[in-house]
Amino acid sequence: MPSIKFTDQLETFCDIATRLAKREEADALLFLLEGSYDWSKLREATAKQSVLLASDRPQHLAGAEDAGFDTVELNIPDSPVYERLTQALLESVADDLLSPGACVVALYSGFEVGTIDSISVIRLDEHLGRLTVHDLRQLETRVPLDTLKIAVDLAVAIGREGREGKPVGTLFVVGDHRKVLNHCHPLGFDPVRGYNISERRMEDIKVRESLKEIAQLDGAFVVASDGAIVAACQYISAPAAEITLTKGLGARHWAAAAISKATGAIAISVSESNGTVRLFQNGEVMLRIEPFRRAMKWKDFEYDPPSAD
Repeated sequence: MPSIKFTDQLETFCDIATRLAKREEADALLFLLEGSYDWSKLREATAKQSVLLASDRPQHLAGAEDAGFDTVELNIPDSPVYERLTQALLESVADDLLSPGACVVALYSGFEVGTIDSISVIRLDEHLGRLTVHDLRQLETRVPLDTLKIAVDLAVAIGREGREGKPVGTLFVVGDHRKVLNHCHPLGFDPVRGYNISERRMEDIKVRESLKEIAQLDGAFVVASDGAIVAACQYISAPAAEITLTKGLGARHWAAAAISKATGAIAISVSESNGTVRLFQNGEVMLRIEPFRRAMKWKDFEYDPPSAD
C-alpha cells in the first residue's frame, strides 16, 4: 500500500507535539493513523521521543516496528476518534507500552480524513479512570447492577493496591451461584464457611477488607446475586474446550472464561502481573479496566429518551 505523503503540515505538527511532550514531560507520542507513512521521515521528525502508532488496519502499520516504533492494532473501525484513542491507550497499558498513570501527546485526524490536524495532551489516570453505569448494563445479565458495581470496585482496589506492597491476583464469580458451585471444589480451608449470611455481604466494608486479605490465597470467590459470599478458595473446573482467549492470558483467565461460558455468572478476574481487571460473560472478555492510581468514579449514564412527536 502506498504511504501517505509526508507533508509540511505533518512535519510542523510533529515539531509542535515533540516540544509539547517535553514541556508536559509526556511519556510518549501517540499517532492515530489512517494510512501508512514514510517511517524514516516520521522517526526523524519525532527526534528521540517514544512513539506509539495505532490503526484499525494492520497494513497501515507494516514496517513500522522495523523502523523502531511500537504499534497497536485496533478493532473498532469507523468508530469516533475518542473511542479509538481510548482503545489505543487501553491496549498500550495492557501490553506494558505505557504505565497506567502515563501522560501522552496524541496526534490524529479530527476534521479531515487522512490528514493529521489535531493534538491533545492526555493523562491516562484522568482519561480512563472513570466508568459509567452503562458499561455494566451492557452486560445484559441477571446479576443486579449494585452487586456488580461492588464486586468490580473491590476487584479494581485489589488490582491497584495489592496487599502489603505485593501484587495480588484473584477471581470473583458473581451470580448463578448454585450452578457455579457444581463446577467448583474447595482447595482446602474455606475462610467464609460457617459465617452467617449477614456476615458475608460485600456491601459491608469490613467484609470487603477481609476479602482483600483472603484474595492472597489460591482459588476463586463465588458470590450470590445479592452480594453474599457463598464460598472462597474454590478451584474452577468448568470445561474450556470451546474457549478462545488472547495470547498471554493465564489459568485464572481461562477459568473465568470457562465458568462464564458454562453458567449465567459474570466472572471478574484480577491479573497478578499488572492488576488489570477483566469481566467475562459467556466465555468472552466484555469489559477491561486498568488499575489506575485514583479510585474509579462511577457516573450515571445520561440518556434523553426520544420525544413522542
